[in-house]
Amino acid sequence: MIGIVGAGAFGTALAVTLARAGHEVRLWGRDAAAMTAARTVRAVPRLPDVPLSDGIMPTGDAADLSDCGTILLSVPMQSLATTLPALGLRPAHAVAACKGVDLTTLEGPTRVIARFWPDATPAILSGPSFAADIARGLPTALSLGCADASVGGRLQAALSTPTLRLYRTTDVAGVELGGALKNVVAIACGAAIGAGLGESARAALMTRGMAEIMRLATALGARRETLMGLSGLGDLALTCASPASRNFALGHALGRGETPPDATTEGTATAEAALRLGATHGVELPVTAATVGLVAGRLGVEDAVRALLERDLTTE
Repeated sequence: MIGIVGAGAFGTALAVTLARAGHEVRLWGRDAAAMTAARTVRAVPRLPDVPLSDGIMPTGDAADLSDCGTILLSVPMQSLATTLPALGLRPAHAVAACKGVDLTTLEGPTRVIARFWPDATPAILSGPSFAADIARGLPTALSLGCADASVGGRLQAALSTPTLRLYRTTDVAGVELGGALKNVVAIACGAAIGAGLGESARAALMTRGMAEIMRLATALGARRETLMGLSGLGDLALTCASPASRNFALGHALGRGETPPDATTEGTATAEAALRLGATHGVELPVTAATVGLVAGRLGVEDAVRALLERDLTTE
């Protein structure tokens, strides 16, 4: 039996694909009334057109997940540290399905898990994926990072489905940071397209943004080959090129001078956290700095572009 914490689009999509593969799934959401309704209508508000099969039990009571040995955590990164202790659970394995860096502690999700659930083996699931694609059974590949190779292998076997293919690695930092930092670059790319700066500008931002991801992530212990894989380059390509990406959509609205959509965009907090990490480790992050200024309203798109173009010329 698999438990999923977070009945948003991604958590629900994971529940649907795992149930389709024959797993019994308990899907917890913080809105107890909405989860009670979901048991009746067999759907959740964030994916209203995706039916919940009989193998999925929606619930607003965390105690219903107490007998789940593996729990997937699909909640916003900035609320993970408050959600875990409130649940009162003690799973054997806890797999983060969220992307970002905690703005208060500068920790990735597996360190937050280790702090609040010390008896659980933490892991991280990340990569190029949209919830709607996973829920519809479209082919998707993700990275599964777990420092314990044996546990990682068991989780890979348990969580892979005919349409969701998982590749495992012990490079937890690479999976976490690739998935988190690409959201910052996606905001910048969205702003460039929204402002009408063109595809060449987007390509430049993606490339130089990837260079920043490499510099910071390797300084924090990530491996380059992981960052060039699904959870780094793969996720960057998807998020920076699709209007369906919430981070890209945020940047696109800012670039057009419009009110950003009302949706969780992990890249805003991650950009601030990344700047602090860069300062601590002596890593220069000009694209990230420009993105922070843009989101905070301190820079317009033209100012952000000028700040990047006026930097000293250097080698690649």
